[in-house]
Amino acid sequence: MIKFEKVSKIYLFETEPQSRRPPKSVAVEGVSFEIQTGEFVSLVGRSGAGKTTLLKLLLAEEKPTAGQIYFGKENVHEIERAKIPNLRRKIGVVFQDYKLLSAKTAYENVAYVMAVMGAPNQVIESDVHDVLEIVGLSERGHHFPAQLSGGEKQRVAIARALIHRPEVIIADEPTGNLDPYNTHDIIQLLIKIHDLGTTVILATHNKEVINHLGKRVLTLEQGRLIRDEQRGKFIL
Repeated sequence: MIKFEKVSKIYLFETEPQSRRPPKSVAVEGVSFEIQTGEFVSLVGRSGAGKTTLLKLLLAEEKPTAGQIYFGKENVHEIERAKIPNLRRKIGVVFQDYKLLSAKTAYENVAYVMAVMGAPNQVIESDVHDVLEIVGLSERGHHFPAQLSGGEKQRVAIARALIHRPEVIIADEPTGNLDPYNTHDIIQLLIKIHDLGTTVILATHNKEVINHLGKRVLTLEQGRLIRDEQRGKFIL
């Protein structure tokens, strides 16, 4: 489903003659792996290890310096610019900081995605109701983000990522701002989504989460993939 072939990403900088800044920064180097449909894969590594860069490369937000990235049969970085939104509709993204619209209710934050896609009101109403039920927020749809807890905000963010029925959910540090109780709930929700048939990629620093999951773990260190274990642990 997803394939990285010897992917590298190097950032080049313009430097002054006496600058101490290095002329380049290697974010990802020679990374290769595959993720099959229906897998739950965790991506771990210290800050700056390359996790976020890999996700941006998959979303075509960045272009690799070398190597190839495939989503299904498509080479991500050979897709015409006008067709990139079609790729991104297949991938739902959940961020650490929620990225909710403060002036819209939970319901409206989710419905907005469908409205932008041109869905009719009747379909929006039905689908938003269904997805809010999946994430356990059926009774909180009329609340604004400021009226929700951190865990509830992240549930809205997950509902928004799910609303267009993506093939893959990317969760980028989804529990970074949450306490242990809400962390557990969000991870259980991701497991539920995975059990419903969606491929999940979880990027996290949380050792307890990784060790509890007992699922496949890709470990990055200084931009290189150093471990790929089917029932991995958080080892850095």
